[in-house]
Amino acid sequence: MADKSQSFRDVIVWQKAHAFALAIYRCTEAFPKHELFALTSQLRRAAASIPSNFVEGFRKRTKPDKLRFYNIAQGSADECLYQLILAHDLRYADTTLLQADLEEMSRLLQGYINGLERDGP
Repeated sequence: MADKSQSFRDVIVWQKAHAFALAIYRCTEAFPKHELFALTSQLRRAAASIPSNFVEGFRKRTKPDKLRFYNIAQGSADECLYQLILAHDLRYADTTLLQADLEEMSRLLQGYINGLERDGP
């Protein structure tokens, strides 16, 4: 089920995660300059970590290896969610839509993980 695709580019989870990372880069361009090495950098790294770890897990051969990287991607998604809440509360940007996109992508990632776990060894 989960890794029948020939390329990670074919997987909707990766497509959504990549689009999210691009949106984060665009959004953070408007953050205050004093946040460049703080929240801007943290948010960009966490956002890029989601598709990056998905790609790394996609290529792994064993289920435990795959799940480890997919779990790291989930953790990065949770980190992004908090950082988007923080940016919103600091009034750096209206991150409401980004939060919704992230939550949708997180649900898809969880579904992908659940499918992998159901497929057996």
